[in-house]
Parts: sequence; structure tokens; C-alpha cells
Amino acid sequence: MSVRVRRVYEAPEPEDGLRVLVDRLWPRGLSKDAARVDEWPKGLTPSTELRRWYHTGEGSYEEFSRRYEAELATPEATELLGHVRELTGKGAVTLLTASKTPEQSHASVLARLLQP
Repeated sequence: MSVRVRRVYEAPEPEDGLRVLVDRLWPRGLSKDAARVDEWPKGLTPSTELRRWYHTGEGSYEEFSRRYEAELATPEATELLGHVRELTGKGAVTLLTASKTPEQSHASVLARLLQP
């Protein structure tokens, strides 16, 4: 099982496997053909309130991660996380985000949770 995190603006690579966009909004200036997104589970994204709180710089990445994991405990998010976990059992999965710092984004939290 392989889970990667990449910026959606980076060119697709053969090692990406299934490409899953994990942002709530479609990335600006990127066509759907260029993105080559296979799945887009919007219900896995952080709430608008949490995103705004984190992007204003009020909290640390660790606190953001803790709050986001709590949000992932909802039935819809749990179901979607289980679906993506099933996909990882079938081959490589790349979580895509428009974040300029994917290593300190919700995509990295998801990748950690998807590891066995």
C-alpha cells in the first residue's frame, strides 16, 4: 500500500496510481483534464470554520491536526475515509491538494490516518 501527498498543480506521474483530490474547492486555474483526478470526496475536507481558523495563523499545525481528526469522526467522513482506505488496498493512491505546503495540510493528516 502506498499513499502519497502531492500538489494538484504538479504534473501527474505514473507512480501516482489513483489520484484523489482532497480539497473542498476545485483548484484555481486548473482544468479537469490537466488535473487527472479520479475521485473527489468533498466530505473528507476540513470544515470551513477550521480551514479559516488555521489559515489565519491562530493555531499550530498540531492543534489543526487534532481538530481535523475530531471532524473526521462524523459518520460521513468515517465512511469516506473507509472508502479511500479500501482504495489503498488495491494499489497506490495520491492525495492531491492545492495547498502550498502539503506537508502541513489536511492531506498529510489523511495520509497518516490511511497508513496501516
